[in-house]
Amino acid sequence: MGKVIAGITRSLDGYITGPDDGPGRGLGTGGERLHYWVFGGPWTYDEEPRGEPTGVDKEFLDQAMSNVGAVIGGRGTYDAAGAWGGSNPWEIPFFIVTHRTEDPPPAEAGFDFVDDLDTALRKAQAAAGDRDVHVMGGADIIRQALAAGEVDELTVIIAPVLLGGGKRLFDGSEGTVELEQVSATQSDFVTYLTYRVVRG
Repeated sequence: MGKVIAGITRSLDGYITGPDDGPGRGLGTGGERLHYWVFGGPWTYDEEPRGEPTGVDKEFLDQAMSNVGAVIGGRGTYDAAGAWGGSNPWEIPFFIVTHRTEDPPPAEAGFDFVDDLDTALRKAQAAAGDRDVHVMGGADIIRQALAAGEVDELTVIIAPVLLGGGKRLFDGSEGTVELEQVSATQSDFVTYLTYRVVRG
């Protein structure tokens, strides 16, 4: 069985979205700046982003996804991303944790709706086999996975942006999670901080 890895981008002041996030504005007001690294530079909601990561950002993403065999995301992320245009953006199983399992997308879309994180983890680990499971967020899903002791490695990607409001990564966290730093890498757009989750 591979590792369970989690990763998410946040602002310097701790937000994973700006204010007023939702469908059509998935990262909230001003939140596009969080994902400049994903698209190789500035983009806005007014035009669909067409770029892709380059340099250090591409190297990070390629390495991070190289051993991933399944992905877990939350319903808020799914909705905010517009269901990725109705099609799984990766060629691996993608499990969406949602309390609204009565309206699943068609099977050919490549998403599997499940009603709790435990079920999503079991199904994702079975699908991934010896490969890793990536918990991509949103923040609530990552907090749940950390609190349950299910995450082996956490990467927090920090964008040099002060959003001043929105959704915070660790608001509502329960208990203490001990982390040991594994690496720190900087690109033109973000700083990647990767931690091992210490157990026991």
